[in-house]
Amino acid sequence: MPDTSRRALGGPGVVLVAVYAVLALAATGRSVLQISTAFDEAPLAYTLSAVAAGFYLLATWCLFRGGRWVRVGVVACAVELVGVIVVGAASLLVPEAFPDQTVWSQFGRGYGFVPLVLPVLGLLWFWHVDREASAEEARVAAATEPSA
Repeated sequence: MPDTSRRALGGPGVVLVAVYAVLALAATGRSVLQISTAFDEAPLAYTLSAVAAGFYLLATWCLFRGGRWVRVGVVACAVELVGVIVVGAASLLVPEAFPDQTVWSQFGRGYGFVPLVLPVLGLLWFWHVDREASAEEARVAAATEPSA
């Protein structure tokens, strides 16, 4: 039986999974189109878009599955956050290195800054789910301990 005690679905988790899924599909579609039609024009930007898409897909899966995937999801969200900050800053400081937009360019401006906010929300949600599961495990352990 799968461990659903740390499942990220429920309440805001459903919305978070949906937003992540939409962003994953958008980033994947954009990167596939860019790489297949114009890779030579901006290889760094298009490769970064594909990398971002991969992390969005992974985070979506981890949010949906929960359980043992929570830790992987935390890493995925942390990498996303670092990526959007580093690429966002680089795209502003060295714009010639980014002749075309990536998902993370200018801190996700082309996507309404969702790429900047989403990993923070994902990390907070994973923390919440993990904390709730730990509290439930403690309650179960306390209830099953024999009385002294």
